[in-house]
Amino acid sequence: MPNSSPVEPATPEGEGGLDVLTPVAYVRLRLDLAYDGAAFHGWALQRNLRTVQAEVELAVRRVYRLRERAAITVAGRTDTGVHARGQVAHVDLPVAAVTPVEVPLRRFARVLPPDVRVFAVGAAPEGFDARFSALSRRYAYRICDSVAGPDPLRRHEVLWHSRTLDLDRLNEASQRLLGLQDFAAFCRFRAGGSTIRTLQVLRWERDATGLAVARIEADAFCHSMVRSLVGALIPVGEGRQPVTWPSELMAGRTRHQTGQVAPAHGLTLEAVEYPPADGHTARAELTRRPRIER
Repeated sequence: MPNSSPVEPATPEGEGGLDVLTPVAYVRLRLDLAYDGAAFHGWALQRNLRTVQAEVELAVRRVYRLRERAAITVAGRTDTGVHARGQVAHVDLPVAAVTPVEVPLRRFARVLPPDVRVFAVGAAPEGFDARFSALSRRYAYRICDSVAGPDPLRRHEVLWHSRTLDLDRLNEASQRLLGLQDFAAFCRFRAGGSTIRTLQVLRWERDATGLAVARIEADAFCHSMVRSLVGALIPVGEGRQPVTWPSELMAGRTRHQTGQVAPAHGLTLEAVEYPPADGHTARAELTRRPRIER
């Protein structure tokens, strides 16, 4: 998405020698990436801590030979230990630095650490914003409820829970949480932040290996929301709480203390959905509006 921004001063010929600003054209790139969150302190930059954003921004700087850091905007800021296989981000770079735009992916592979990968990069459609243009984010939470424990090769992405879970009970409880709701009971408090979300999908199924997998999709998630929902549902699946318990917690609209937040390593951001190319601007404008006005 080319745009112009005056950033470089220049002195024109002629009397006076007054400085004027020379416009520099930018192009917006979309990056599709994945990462193993085990060794990261989440996505967002943190001083003296290893984060996904820091690694990706360094890679962009090296691939495009930039003098300075280029800030990256991501679809969803994952927490410490959370993984992603369908993360999306955008970055605005000077046109002169991104010729050609679609650099060989092996350049990113050479400069990125092995726990982060960029799988696609290219010019973003007009109006695209990785965060605000998104229609939904889709997560999966994987639990092994076998007494033998999970496949050791998957231990970093699967929670071991030694009590068998009843998926019928889990799905009955989950259905009560769907729709436009105030999820304050399942969100970490943030001053001025909204806790109103539209939970589009929350269902449980067994995959081919026997894992209990929660499929969760919403227009957006507040901090710790997915793991708090899973933590509140697990006692229902065990039979220790009634199927009405999570919805009763939500109705209280205060951060629940009786439920446990599920560990981060079982959670993976699977995909981010966007409208057709001509709908990015309208979607971003709608997302930026306060939720009570929509």
